[in-house]
Amino acid sequence: MYSQEEAKQLRKKFWTLFDQRCELVPELKGKKKKWLLYDTKVRGIDLKFDAGRKAASVILEVNARSENKRLEIYEVLEKYKVMLEDGFPEGLIWDYCFIRESGEEVCRVYLSKEGLDIHRQNQWPDIYNFFIENMLILENNFLGIRDILKDMLNN
Repeated sequence: MYSQEEAKQLRKKFWTLFDQRCELVPELKGKKKKWLLYDTKVRGIDLKFDAGRKAASVILEVNARSENKRLEIYEVLEKYKVMLEDGFPEGLIWDYCFIRESGEEVCRVYLSKEGLDIHRQNQWPDIYNFFIENMLILENNFLGIRDILKDMLNN
């Protein structure tokens, strides 16, 4: 078991090595910024990576402060479910009421791979490959509907 400080250092090393691994991905070369993440250009929507003790996930998160706005965005996303899930043979997990560890309620559309543990360094290549392969698809699918979302949500 790791102490709190050791776990913090392990996570820091994990994300530093992930950044280095991304440098080798042909689809990411030449991009000013590797991933959209918090810069989706749609208020209330972020893309995220998450690695924990039981699973790794790529996430499209709807985190508008207002519950009504969150649910409105989620409903618009549902209309484009087929487009968002393109390239994901098993589909994505749709959760309109996900509770973060902090207790905050958000909506999530995500894909997880169970059995991956950030504390097991021998699994890091598997986590990195899962992240890269699936976030490339999720990000591309999101970009395909981003302008539609902006127009629908600003009216």
